[in-house]
Amino acid sequence: MRRAKRALPPVAVVLVLALGVPLAGCGSESGSRGDGASAGKEKGVDMQEAAEQSDAMLDAVLKGIDPDVQWAHGPTTTRACGVTRRRTVMTVVSPERRQTFLDRAETFWRKNDYRIKAVNKDEKFPAVYAVTKSGFGVSVSFRGKGQAFLEADSPCVKESKVAAPSAEPNGPAYEGVYPLPRPNVRSDFWSGSGG
Repeated sequence: MRRAKRALPPVAVVLVLALGVPLAGCGSESGSRGDGASAGKEKGVDMQEAAEQSDAMLDAVLKGIDPDVQWAHGPTTTRACGVTRRRTVMTVVSPERRQTFLDRAETFWRKNDYRIKAVNKDEKFPAVYAVTKSGFGVSVSFRGKGQAFLEADSPCVKESKVAAPSAEPNGPAYEGVYPLPRPNVRSDFWSGSGG
């Protein structure tokens, strides 16, 4: 004779749900970060190593966008368990070319086994968000004045000091300048109308 399974009382269900939310913290699928909240910690990765991996991912996607765009480093930020690296595109990308720009980033990520997490088709502020198998979240988004921004967020990693990015921008570095200027570089392709 099989014993009937007892259902959890409603109060227990509420407690499980309430306590489960904080456990989903940094790097969780439910948040804006990638998969594997503790994947980096388990592998012994620290913030500096995560920042270097983020830089490599941003370098790679920028190389995957053809023709080239001029970019500068955005601010690096750290949080309790991770780090975010940013690149700011200084090339003017016309409204007609923004979707092409996003498509090239998305195509690059798909070819490299990133999972596309979300696509925002907003006409003014479109964006693409992806995640790597190791839990890094990456994105390309258009914001004020049509400027493109690339970001890479690490999963939770061990705390450490984080050095400035070592990659040289392919234009002015704008060291000590914040916020960075709006796009000011013209491109025959990116700044023109589609068609």
